[in-house]
Amino acid sequence: MEDLKLIFASNLINLRTKANMTQVELAEKINYSDKSVSKWERGESVPDVAVIKTMADLFGVTVDHMITSHDTWKSLDEEKEEANKKHRERHFSPEVVTLVAILGIWTLALLLFVIFWMLDYMLYIIFLAAIPATLVTLLVLNCIWNEDHRYNVWIVMALVLSLFVLAILVFFRYNPWKLLLVLVPAELIVYFSFKIKKGFKWLKKRKKKYQEK
Repeated sequence: MEDLKLIFASNLINLRTKANMTQVELAEKINYSDKSVSKWERGESVPDVAVIKTMADLFGVTVDHMITSHDTWKSLDEEKEEANKKHRERHFSPEVVTLVAILGIWTLALLLFVIFWMLDYMLYIIFLAAIPATLVTLLVLNCIWNEDHRYNVWIVMALVLSLFVLAILVFFRYNPWKLLLVLVPAELIVYFSFKIKKGFKWLKKRKKKYQEK
Protein backbone atom coordinates (compact mmCIF):
# COMPACT_ATOMS: atom_id res chain seq x y z
CA MET A 1 0.00 0.00 0.00
CA GLU A 2 2.89 2.34 0.81
CA ASP A 3 4.36 1.69 -2.65
CA LEU A 4 1.01 2.55 -4.23
CA LYS A 5 0.84 5.82 -2.28
CA LEU A 6 4.33 6.81 -3.43
CA ILE A 7 3.69 5.77 -7.04
CA PHE A 8 0.44 7.71 -7.15
CA ALA A 9 2.09 10.73 -5.49
CA SER A 10 4.90 10.72 -8.06
CA ASN A 11 2.50 10.40 -10.98
CA LEU A 12 0.21 13.12 -9.65
CA ILE A 13 3.08 15.57 -9.15
CA ASN A 14 4.42 14.95 -12.67
CA LEU A 15 1.02 15.22 -14.35
CA ARG A 16 0.07 18.35 -12.41
CA THR A 17 3.36 20.12 -13.12
CA LYS A 18 3.24 19.14 -16.81
CA ALA A 19 -0.23 20.71 -16.93
CA ASN A 20 1.18 23.92 -15.35
CA MET A 21 -1.38 23.58 -12.58
CA THR A 22 -1.03 24.47 -8.89
CA GLN A 23 -2.38 22.33 -6.08
CA VAL A 24 -5.10 24.91 -5.47
CA GLU A 25 -6.15 24.91 -9.14
CA LEU A 26 -6.30 21.12 -9.21
CA ALA A 27 -8.32 21.06 -6.00
CA GLU A 28 -10.87 23.48 -7.45
CA LYS A 29 -11.29 21.39 -10.60
CA ILE A 30 -12.02 18.17 -8.69
CA ASN A 31 -14.03 19.85 -5.89
CA TYR A 32 -11.56 18.96 -3.13
CA SER A 33 -9.42 21.05 -0.83
CA ASP A 34 -5.77 21.83 -1.59
CA LYS A 35 -4.92 20.13 1.73
CA SER A 36 -6.16 16.83 0.30
CA VAL A 37 -4.07 17.30 -2.85
CA SER A 38 -1.04 18.07 -0.69
CA LYS A 39 -1.55 14.86 1.31
CA TRP A 40 -1.79 12.80 -1.87
CA GLU A 41 1.41 14.32 -3.27
CA ARG A 42 3.26 13.67 0.03
CA GLY A 43 2.25 10.03 -0.21
CA GLU A 44 0.23 10.12 3.00
CA SER A 45 -2.99 8.83 1.40
CA VAL A 46 -4.62 7.84 -1.86
CA PRO A 47 -8.05 9.12 -3.00
CA ASP A 48 -10.87 6.78 -3.92
CA VAL A 49 -11.22 5.38 -7.45
CA ALA A 50 -13.85 7.95 -8.48
CA VAL A 51 -11.48 10.84 -7.69
CA ILE A 52 -8.58 9.11 -9.47
CA LYS A 53 -10.82 8.66 -12.52
CA THR A 54 -11.76 12.35 -12.43
CA MET A 55 -8.10 13.38 -12.34
CA ALA A 56 -7.17 10.86 -15.05
CA ASP A 57 -9.81 12.37 -17.34
CA LEU A 58 -8.59 15.85 -16.45
CA PHE A 59 -4.98 15.03 -17.40
CA GLY A 60 -5.95 12.94 -20.42
CA VAL A 61 -4.57 9.64 -19.17
CA THR A 62 -5.98 6.33 -17.94
CA VAL A 63 -6.60 5.31 -14.32
CA ASP A 64 -3.97 2.60 -14.78
CA HIS A 65 -1.44 5.27 -15.73
CA MET A 66 -2.13 7.11 -12.47
CA ILE A 67 -1.34 4.08 -10.27
CA THR A 68 1.46 2.45 -12.29
CA SER A 69 5.15 3.17 -11.85
CA HIS A 70 6.88 4.74 -14.85
CA ASP A 71 10.64 4.59 -15.35
CA THR A 72 10.38 7.26 -18.02
CA TRP A 73 7.72 9.82 -18.77
CA LYS A 74 7.84 8.95 -22.45
CA SER A 75 5.06 6.50 -21.63
CA LEU A 76 2.68 9.44 -21.24
CA ASP A 77 3.49 10.63 -24.74
CA GLU A 78 3.09 7.07 -25.99
CA GLU A 79 -0.37 6.88 -24.44
CA LYS A 80 -1.40 10.12 -26.13
CA GLU A 81 0.02 8.91 -29.44
CA GLU A 82 -1.91 5.66 -29.10
CA ALA A 83 -5.11 7.58 -28.35
CA ASN A 84 -4.53 9.81 -31.41
CA LYS A 85 -3.87 6.71 -33.52
CA LYS A 86 -7.17 5.16 -32.43
CA HIS A 87 -8.93 8.43 -33.25
CA ARG A 88 -7.37 8.45 -36.72
CA GLU A 89 -8.34 4.82 -37.26
CA ARG A 90 -12.00 5.59 -36.51
CA HIS A 91 -13.96 5.03 -39.68
CA PHE A 92 -16.37 7.88 -39.10
CA SER A 93 -16.49 11.37 -37.66
CA PRO A 94 -19.09 11.99 -34.91
CA GLU A 95 -19.49 15.58 -36.09
CA VAL A 96 -20.19 14.49 -39.68
CA VAL A 97 -22.64 11.78 -38.53
CA THR A 98 -24.49 14.37 -36.42
CA LEU A 99 -24.62 16.80 -39.36
CA VAL A 100 -25.87 14.09 -41.74
CA ALA A 101 -28.58 13.03 -39.25
CA ILE A 102 -29.81 16.61 -38.83
CA LEU A 103 -29.75 17.24 -42.59
CA GLY A 104 -31.72 14.03 -43.02
CA ILE A 105 -34.43 15.26 -40.64
CA TRP A 106 -34.79 18.58 -42.47
CA THR A 107 -34.68 16.93 -45.88
CA LEU A 108 -37.53 14.65 -44.80
CA ALA A 109 -39.45 17.68 -43.50
CA LEU A 110 -38.92 19.48 -46.82
CA LEU A 111 -40.05 16.40 -48.74
CA LEU A 112 -43.27 16.16 -46.72
CA PHE A 113 -43.88 19.89 -47.17
CA VAL A 114 -43.45 19.62 -50.96
CA ILE A 115 -45.77 16.59 -51.13
CA PHE A 116 -48.53 18.40 -49.25
CA TRP A 117 -47.84 21.53 -51.30
CA MET A 118 -48.51 19.51 -54.45
CA LEU A 119 -51.83 18.55 -52.85
CA ASP A 120 -52.58 22.25 -52.24
CA TYR A 121 -51.85 22.10 -48.50
CA MET A 122 -49.28 24.57 -47.15
CA LEU A 123 -48.26 22.89 -43.90
CA TYR A 124 -45.49 25.11 -42.54
CA ILE A 125 -45.92 23.39 -39.19
CA ILE A 126 -43.92 20.48 -40.58
CA PHE A 127 -40.77 22.58 -40.23
CA LEU A 128 -41.67 23.44 -36.63
CA ALA A 129 -42.09 19.72 -35.92
CA ALA A 130 -38.59 19.17 -37.30
CA ILE A 131 -37.10 21.38 -34.56
CA PRO A 132 -37.82 19.05 -31.59
CA ALA A 133 -36.83 16.06 -33.75
CA THR A 134 -33.50 17.78 -34.43
CA LEU A 135 -32.96 18.56 -30.75
CA VAL A 136 -33.72 14.98 -29.69
CA THR A 137 -31.23 13.67 -32.26
CA LEU A 138 -28.60 16.17 -31.14
CA LEU A 139 -29.15 15.22 -27.49
CA VAL A 140 -28.83 11.48 -28.13
CA LEU A 141 -25.71 11.77 -30.29
CA ASN A 142 -24.10 14.21 -27.86
CA CYS A 143 -24.63 11.72 -25.01
CA ILE A 144 -23.11 8.91 -27.08
CA TRP A 145 -19.98 10.61 -28.42
CA ASN A 146 -19.27 13.64 -26.27
CA GLU A 147 -17.99 13.24 -22.70
CA ASP A 148 -18.76 16.87 -21.97
CA HIS A 149 -22.50 16.91 -21.21
CA ARG A 150 -22.72 20.44 -19.86
CA TYR A 151 -24.61 21.64 -22.94
CA ASN A 152 -27.32 18.98 -22.58
CA VAL A 153 -29.32 21.15 -20.20
CA TRP A 154 -29.67 23.87 -22.85
CA ILE A 155 -30.61 21.31 -25.51
CA VAL A 156 -33.35 19.86 -23.27
CA MET A 157 -34.62 23.34 -22.35
CA ALA A 158 -34.78 24.25 -26.05
CA LEU A 159 -36.61 20.97 -26.68
CA VAL A 160 -39.23 21.78 -24.02
CA LEU A 161 -39.70 25.27 -25.48
CA SER A 162 -40.09 23.93 -29.04
CA LEU A 163 -42.70 21.39 -27.88
CA PHE A 164 -44.71 24.12 -26.14
CA VAL A 165 -44.61 26.32 -29.26
CA LEU A 166 -45.65 23.38 -31.43
CA ALA A 167 -48.55 22.53 -29.08
CA ILE A 168 -49.77 26.15 -29.13
CA LEU A 169 -49.79 26.22 -32.94
CA VAL A 170 -51.46 22.82 -33.28
CA PHE A 171 -54.24 23.73 -30.83
CA PHE A 172 -54.40 27.39 -31.86
CA ARG A 173 -58.16 27.32 -32.38
CA TYR A 174 -58.65 26.34 -28.72
CA ASN A 175 -56.85 29.43 -27.42
CA PRO A 176 -53.95 27.47 -25.85
CA TRP A 177 -51.95 30.48 -24.60
CA LYS A 178 -52.55 29.38 -21.02
CA LEU A 179 -49.97 26.68 -21.68
CA LEU A 180 -47.31 29.39 -21.36
CA LEU A 181 -48.05 29.47 -17.62
CA VAL A 182 -46.64 25.95 -17.42
CA LEU A 183 -43.57 26.72 -19.55
CA VAL A 184 -41.59 28.60 -16.90
CA PRO A 185 -41.88 25.96 -14.13
CA ALA A 186 -41.21 23.24 -16.71
CA GLU A 187 -37.98 24.96 -17.79
CA LEU A 188 -36.96 25.46 -14.15
CA ILE A 189 -37.51 21.76 -13.43
CA VAL A 190 -35.26 20.83 -16.36
CA TYR A 191 -32.55 23.30 -15.37
CA PHE A 192 -32.36 22.29 -11.70
CA SER A 193 -32.59 18.59 -12.58
CA PHE A 194 -29.21 18.94 -14.26
CA LYS A 195 -27.83 20.72 -11.17
CA ILE A 196 -28.70 17.91 -8.74
CA LYS A 197 -25.40 16.10 -9.27
CA LYS A 198 -23.41 19.31 -8.84
CA GLY A 199 -25.32 19.98 -5.63
CA PHE A 200 -24.29 16.60 -4.25
CA LYS A 201 -20.66 17.39 -5.13
CA TRP A 202 -20.91 20.65 -3.18
CA LEU A 203 -22.26 18.82 -0.12
CA LYS A 204 -19.52 16.21 -0.42
CA LYS A 205 -16.87 18.92 -0.60
CA ARG A 206 -18.23 20.62 2.52
CA LYS A 207 -18.24 17.28 4.32
CA LYS A 208 -14.61 16.63 3.34
CA LYS A 209 -13.52 20.05 4.61
CA TYR A 210 -15.40 19.47 7.88
CA GLN A 211 -13.69 16.10 8.36
CA GLU A 212 -10.26 17.60 7.69
CA LYS A 213 -10.80 20.17 10.44
